[in-house]
Amino acid sequence: MDKKGKASTRAKDKYNAANYDSFLLRVKKGETQVIDAAAERSGKSRNAFIMEAIEEKIERENKQQDLSD
Repeated sequence: MDKKGKASTRAKDKYNAANYDSFLLRVKKGETQVIDAAAERSGKSRNAFIMEAIEEKIERENKQQDLSD
């Protein structure tokens, strides 16, 4: 069973490395709990919640840029 677990972990790591970028996000102490609570209320994972917030921010800024051009 140990070998299977290690092999599956390697397979997941290989897949993730090929398909996703990652970066470290640092937040002030206690902020993680605030983010997690908001994500849970919206029925999303922490990652999905943060990605949605980032995408919404980019979309707003792109619209503002388009209006000022």
